[in-house]
Amino acid sequence: MLTDPRLIVGLDLPSLDAARAMVDRLGEAVSSYKIGLTLLARPGGVAFAHDLRARGRFVFQDWKLHDIGAQVEGAARAVAEGGCDLLTVHAEPQVMRGAVRGRDASGSDTKLLAVTVLTSLSDADLAEIGYGFSAADLVERRVRQALDCGVDGVVSSPLEAARVREIATAAGRPDFLIVTPGVRPAGADKGDQQRVATPAEALGAGATHLVVARPVVGAGDPVQAASAIVAGMSPA
Repeated sequence: MLTDPRLIVGLDLPSLDAARAMVDRLGEAVSSYKIGLTLLARPGGVAFAHDLRARGRFVFQDWKLHDIGAQVEGAARAVAEGGCDLLTVHAEPQVMRGAVRGRDASGSDTKLLAVTVLTSLSDADLAEIGYGFSAADLVERRVRQALDCGVDGVVSSPLEAARVREIATAAGRPDFLIVTPGVRPAGADKGDQQRVATPAEALGAGATHLVVARPVVGAGDPVQAASAIVAGMSPA
């Protein structure tokens, strides 16, 4: 039996062969996967995503589309027509509006997620880039814009999940998706993530899905690691 679909395992691996081997190793222990740019950009990467979905898995294509609106519209339509459960775009209004147009034109049920602030970025990083906002303030601004643009949810750190849920509920969108990377089991290494929480903390704050990569795919026993994360999640 497939495990809790709220756990999305990030296949952050160097090759398609390694990703296929990991999926086979995890077997029925994991039902949802994220495929990022490293694999999508390889020959056969998109086909791998489609094959995984054809096997009954929930597939999150993490493209983080970011271009002029017309280009994002075309790319979002192409991805959605090919078959995809979740697709990411950057949370800029022109980008989000283009993605919504493209997805709607595809006639598919692909859900669009707007990336608010990458979980690898700290307030100091944002200041260096030139933003005049803290991470929390920028996330809030982009969540409100995402709601206005009609996307289905956002990607944000678990530390901002409670505020995102509050804003979405006030806007009449209790179904708004909150997908949180930066989730680490208690005591795990943070890696390159800056804003992290445990699975139970993230879900308790309002997250709908958790993205976990290294703590599973880098574990000596990935099945046991995934099972331990599910055991630490709150009831659906």
